[in-house]
Amino acid sequence: MSIQDFDNFFWLNESHISFEDDKVIMYAPEKTDIFCNNGAVSEEGITPESLVNAPFFYTEVCGNFVLRAKVQLDFKDVYDAACIMVMKDWEVWGKLCFELTDFNTHAVVSVVTNQTSDDANGNNIEGDSVWLQISRSGQSFAFHYSLDGEQFFMARFFNLPVEDKVKVGFLAQSPTGRGGNRNYSHISLEQTTVKNIRFGK
Repeated sequence: MSIQDFDNFFWLNESHISFEDDKVIMYAPEKTDIFCNNGAVSEEGITPESLVNAPFFYTEVCGNFVLRAKVQLDFKDVYDAACIMVMKDWEVWGKLCFELTDFNTHAVVSVVTNQTSDDANGNNIEGDSVWLQISRSGQSFAFHYSLDGEQFFMARFFNLPVEDKVKVGFLAQSPTGRGGNRNYSHISLEQTTVKNIRFGK
């Protein structure tokens, strides 16, 4: 996508953004996340609080689509992540993240929210970059990841009670940390219907 393609993008929680060649660089301010906690607490470890302050750079898409991007970041603090996201509103959304987990791994992590958020750690990834993809078919969605941008593996399949129009884009978070840049490259957003949503193509 060229810089002109982002003319129809908007902000929830505006942050600094820059465009370099085919790369979008978003800044995640410190202590920022989008997560709707159900009130559960634990005596040890980190329990995410409900937050709706992470920057989300999005466009509105009607109907089915596939969003794909290669994400990269410097992992500093627990839950630091570069994410792609689909959202109806603050209470109905899903995000696919490349995250520094509380198990000290770099992992593909997904969160799906319908009033309250769940949290699912997926595959651990060596290195600081991975390809992420969201595809939609009706009210069904799939999250996929890839190591090479060619072969994608399903991280999650789910449904959300959405209307025809949804917000789709990029989320930068640092829930427990000091913040930092989140890099997105090789971005594509196609209004298309995949033949097999579990395969993501």
